Amino acid sequence: MAEKVGYAVVGLGHIAQEQVLPAFANTPNARLVALVSGEREKRETLGARYGVRHLYGYDEYDACLANEEVDAVYVALPNDMHCDYTVRAARAGVHVLCEKPMALDETSCRTMIRACDDAGVKLMIAYRLHFEEANLEAIELLRRGAIGAPRFFTSAFGYQLQGGNIRSSGARGGGPVWDLGVYCVNAARYLFRAEPEEVFAWTLPGRPGDERFAEVEAGATAVLRFSGGRTATFTVDFDCGAVATYRIVGTEGDLRLDNAYEYGMPRVRQLDHGGEVEERRFEIVDQFGPELQYFAGCILEDRQPEPDGEEGLADVRIVEAIFRSAAEGRPVRLEAFERRRRPGEAQAHHLAGKEERPPLVDVEAPSAD
Repeated sequence: MAEKVGYAVVGLGHIAQEQVLPAFANTPNARLVALVSGEREKRETLGARYGVRHLYGYDEYDACLANEEVDAVYVALPNDMHCDYTVRAARAGVHVLCEKPMALDETSCRTMIRACDDAGVKLMIAYRLHFEEANLEAIELLRRGAIGAPRFFTSAFGYQLQGGNIRSSGARGGGPVWDLGVYCVNAARYLFRAEPEEVFAWTLPGRPGDERFAEVEAGATAVLRFSGGRTATFTVDFDCGAVATYRIVGTEGDLRLDNAYEYGMPRVRQLDHGGEVEERRFEIVDQFGPELQYFAGCILEDRQPEPDGEEGLADVRIVEAIFRSAAEGRPVRLEAFERRRRPGEAQAHHLAGKEERPPLVDVEAPSAD
């Protein structure tokens, strides 16, 4: 393999166009070598913009995987397609960086993990916040006892969904729980450094006549119970003003992070310890280049990535329990799950971000805000 890992970006929707493709300019050990999309005009326009000559339709995916320049794929497809495209890449001997949620059920997650293990390729789930300074600092502050013993976590994440967006499709794994809830679940897990034992949740319907929510919930609230009396409560919503915040309260203080899950905007952290409040502002950074760079490093140096398939599985099993609890109207007990690896300060990558965004080709942002 050359000194740079060659990536094919599979799926050219909003996140790929706005963030992933421009991020390759920030990655010294990775290069963009191929694009895969079902829309010819989209892939040709973007191919010309980024100087990519290997362009494929979805029906040519296997040919893309056979291209000797393609060492890894970045799977940025609808949620229901993650498993198939990951397994096919693994069988072709190609490493996989897959967007979250990893898949739509635990069985599919395990299929993806097994396929990559059997093929001897690396699998990483695109948890960009595992490399982002503000969230990693929060983890470290809690580890050092800055708020005493953490007791409870609360979070809100939502926006106004554009009509006609794929996130309105139930069959494609749409809805705010899959799209946004996975961030809240993951944050609670990495801040408590533990796995929940029980879930209680309910979904929130859309307003009468709102076609955006004919197939998916408009919102949901969930309570996760952890050992030692700790709880995590969050609400996600596709019919509200833009919000992305969490707060974790301990025996001696609390920590709050605003714009906690977002990209393309600064974060503000407040730490209150015994009435002394400290505030820190984190400027806009590239959150996607670090993922590409870190995963490329794992491939080149034969290291196991931290947010691996097991990390994706850990969240999916909880999201499944959220839907089950909401459907049955009762708490759902989770089977014991041990996660040995957690994100930490050593994974922080700082790459400068840009406020201006490239023009989008035949795609719109999901938020109407």
